[in-house]
Amino acid sequence: MTKFGELIGSDIPVLIDFYADWEDGSNDLHSILRDVAAALGDSAKVIKIDVEKNEILANALRIKGNPTFIIYKDGEMKWRQSGDQDANTLINLVQQYV
Repeated sequence: MTKFGELIGSDIPVLIDFYADWEDGSNDLHSILRDVAAALGDSAKVIKIDVEKNEILANALRIKGNPTFIIYKDGEMKWRQSGDQDANTLINLVQQYV
């Protein structure tokens, strides 16, 4: 959890995708996140966290649906949504906090 605190404490926005490998379409989601990361460059971080490998964190954040996206900045949750999102939506959301 300490590393997670350091991760979300960044002064640039951090988009986190909580996912599970067994999900249908997870490969599509990975390519969408690559596009988001490329479009945002150094202005934001894009992180993927496997809920099965990080159960304690997922439970602490009450991650129920996959994927769940959360944007943090300066340690504060700015936005959260479960369900599929397209690249443009995610890019626009993160850019609001740059």
